[in-house]
Amino acid sequence: MSAPIISGFHPDPSICRVGDAYYIATSSFEYSPGVPIHRSTDLVRWELVGNALDRDSQLRPSVAAKDSGIYAPTLRHHDGRFWLTTTDTSRPFDGQLIVHADAAEGPWSEPVFVPGAIGIDPDLAWDEDGTAHLSWRSFHPELDGIASVPVDPETGAPLGEPRLLWAGTGLPHIEAPHLYRIGEWWYLLVAEGGTERGHTVSIARSRTIHGEYEACPANPILTHRSTAHPVQNTGHADIVENADGSWSVVYLGVRPRGITPAFHVNGRETFVAGVDWIDGWPRIDEDRYEIPEKDHAFTDDLTFPSLHPRWVSPGAHPSGFTTPDADGAVLRFHDARESRSILATRALDDLWEAEIDLEDLMGEVRVLVRLDDTHWYGVDLTAAEAVMTLAVGPAVARPSRTAIAGASRLTVGIRVFRRPAPQPWGANPEPDMIGFSVRSGDGDGVDLGSYDGRYLSTEVAGGFTGRVWGVEILGGSARVSGVRYSPASAAADV
Repeated sequence: MSAPIISGFHPDPSICRVGDAYYIATSSFEYSPGVPIHRSTDLVRWELVGNALDRDSQLRPSVAAKDSGIYAPTLRHHDGRFWLTTTDTSRPFDGQLIVHADAAEGPWSEPVFVPGAIGIDPDLAWDEDGTAHLSWRSFHPELDGIASVPVDPETGAPLGEPRLLWAGTGLPHIEAPHLYRIGEWWYLLVAEGGTERGHTVSIARSRTIHGEYEACPANPILTHRSTAHPVQNTGHADIVENADGSWSVVYLGVRPRGITPAFHVNGRETFVAGVDWIDGWPRIDEDRYEIPEKDHAFTDDLTFPSLHPRWVSPGAHPSGFTTPDADGAVLRFHDARESRSILATRALDDLWEAEIDLEDLMGEVRVLVRLDDTHWYGVDLTAAEAVMTLAVGPAVARPSRTAIAGASRLTVGIRVFRRPAPQPWGANPEPDMIGFSVRSGDGDGVDLGSYDGRYLSTEVAGGFTGRVWGVEILGGSARVSGVRYSPASAAADV
């Protein structure tokens, strides 16, 4: 499988089925609203239906530190309700977070926390008696591995003492536990090896939920380590029984490009594969599903009454600084010490354009592609000029600028493309190039240059997220009249 089912940074997928519909929750890290929820009826075509943590009372504003915020969720449906548990790293000693909802679209409840469950990657499973069990990657030195405790999911109260279930196969960084009761066995699925090139999926089983767990003799049951597969870092999986009785698995992976070490830029994405059960163990069939080509294009005028759930911001909900109205969305600057005011959406390849109303520009605004606070490329706009700005770690450069005085509206274009392969080796060192341009009205565009995309990659910057496109208010206020994302066929003409 080389094509994701959910593109852009959507890592750590967790899946459940309700009737003929499937739902996936993924991690959001420092971005708010948190935990996007997608829906599908065929496992290959997915639609974003909302975000589970979409208000400050559930996910309090933070300083948007890189790789902070919400880590891997688990999404389950039990007794007519959706349940979601996850880790909020802004309050790590409160324990794991649990919310519930009658519909995946929400509204989701206020969170409760499980005290003493210190660690990451929680899971919820119900035993034959209807008791809920929370499992997680424990950081307690006496529970170093996957721990579990029975809980009241309504209140978060533990109903017993936590115990260690399994420490894994010996690879580092055991995490991402999911427990399933299948037939006469309890299965414990985990990730190991770290979420980089050594990522793997392993599984163990026990006759009782508390163990002992015996490891599958074929572990790891999924990995692309030390292969030339175009999808790498595969792991952090979750399995689901389909409506027809067959089984499937979703997992994360990345699509690196360029010469070694190769660079992935859109973060960890979600993939799907089939599962067969042989001698009581799952076997992954990566070729079962044919993923149709997706049209990710959209046009959004950002108008009243509310923003589409695709829009996120690092460290603060977009509603804190963005006001949609009949003519677009007005961004207003607030204290930059709290968080950066960036209205963003997860990035893919191709062309992204934002239209800025210069007549309403009272200060300075930036249209950018961003990996984190210190790795971004953007066009800084005032009423007088557009300045190309590149930030790579501590180095900030401004290689080009153009006057824009007199224009009433300005369209900033960001185009991601790949250079033709050189000869004789047939590969470029960078994963892609990122080109920037501005144009006013129907006039000709002004090229502000194209820049190496490797510096906006995880391999350079580190971290767990991927690129986002966005508009950042730097001072005063600005109106964004609309944005457009175009597929490759349209981008090729730019």
